Amino acid sequence: MLTVLSVTEAKEKILAAVPAKTEQEQVLLTSALGRALAQTVASEEDLPSFARSTMDGFAVRAQDTYGASEAMPALFDIRGEILMGRAPEAVLAPGQALRISTGGMLPANSDAVAMVEYTEILGGNLMALGRAVAPGENIIVRGEDLRAGEGILFPGHVLRPQDIGVLAALGQMLVTVAKRPRVAIISTGDELVMPDAAPKAGQIRDINTYMLSAWVESCGAVADLHGIIPDCKDALREALQRTGAYDCIILSGGSSAGARDYTAAAIDELGKPGVLFHGVSMRPGKPLIFGVVDGRPYFGLSGNPTSAMVGFLLFVRPLLWQMQGATELLPLLRAKVERNLSSASGREDYLRAYLYAQGGELWARPILGQANLISTVVRGNALLRIPQNCEGIEAGESVEILLI
Repeated sequence: MLTVLSVTEAKEKILAAVPAKTEQEQVLLTSALGRALAQTVASEEDLPSFARSTMDGFAVRAQDTYGASEAMPALFDIRGEILMGRAPEAVLAPGQALRISTGGMLPANSDAVAMVEYTEILGGNLMALGRAVAPGENIIVRGEDLRAGEGILFPGHVLRPQDIGVLAALGQMLVTVAKRPRVAIISTGDELVMPDAAPKAGQIRDINTYMLSAWVESCGAVADLHGIIPDCKDALREALQRTGAYDCIILSGGSSAGARDYTAAAIDELGKPGVLFHGVSMRPGKPLIFGVVDGRPYFGLSGNPTSAMVGFLLFVRPLLWQMQGATELLPLLRAKVERNLSSASGREDYLRAYLYAQGGELWARPILGQANLISTVVRGNALLRIPQNCEGIEAGESVEILLI
């Protein structure tokens, strides 16, 4: 029997055992998506650097429009047009206007833009405006987006597509980010063959190596595939001895308490402190192993694909982000469950589920099946969590959902 920790206890022990890395590197802006920032990003200039229009219309002085209405429009002398990408040459005098397009630079003395919809050309250069505008209307003033010296992105932030946009706006083509952890992935099992092989009787294709490597890459880390190791203690020991250059090692299979499962013993033999715990009070993925040797984390995940994925999401993913100085924000939601679900008190259950919206509410449809059925996680888009001290969930009850 395994001596198990709760999910919360296991996660706390893992995160406390491995500190954040401090190594940094610079990458091109085009390669920065999904990376964790290592330095604060601040604007070196006002953004925008000039007042600009947010509408097509006419640049005017707001005070010249006061009292304007359809019955008694304000009249303006059109003095020309502001060309895009060019600074206006004219300075507006009282009663004058300049044509301007969205994004155009406002001329000196102008503090508003009259929308073209409220104007009428009476002939020649005479324009009638049938609606007053207030100072600042339909414009962005200098520095309204960002002021020089203002911070916008901070260390530990994982860069999103919109963040790439603001970096481009600031002219930052090189970005200082945390160095990506290198993760070795090893699958164990005499029954495993490569995905491009035709399995013989009793054999199955290796799923976890490729699924876990994809999850690793999604966490900003680098996955290195070490292939399939047979159920042999010496072979596993030799494989682990070749992983000294890696920041994290993930083993798939060989984590249960069976006579041919050598993972925990092999980790202990590498050095101190060795295995910190073996077993978490959850389903699937109870026989999870976690150890540390010379400051390097080792995970032993179940060979069943669903169990391996749940173990990765709950424990490996937050550690990989912590190693990059980032705090993982789990995409948690609450949804109503379609049907009654039973659970054994004393463990947390994570069921595959399909999340959908109906009647303005989120609903979760459980996808039942054994943990070695990869189709159950493909058909689902979420994990439904049943708390540890809960014996079941009733249909219509609100539950916590982890998006996957």
